Amino acid sequence: MCYNCGCGETKKDHGDSRNITEKTFEEAAKADGSMVDDAKQNTVNLLKKKSEVV
Repeated sequence: MCYNCGCGETKKDHGDSRNITEKTFEEAAKADGSMVDDAKQNTVNLLKKKSEVV
């Protein structure tokens, strides 16, 4: 969940599957046939791009 709350526990969803976890990135990578690290890097790149617009 640390991807959206900052707790540092990337494998725990703290009882709510809507939280962003390692599993989120694993499933996203499976969906488009990429590697988990690529899904994470693509997310970082998009977030940086979007934050520049604001």
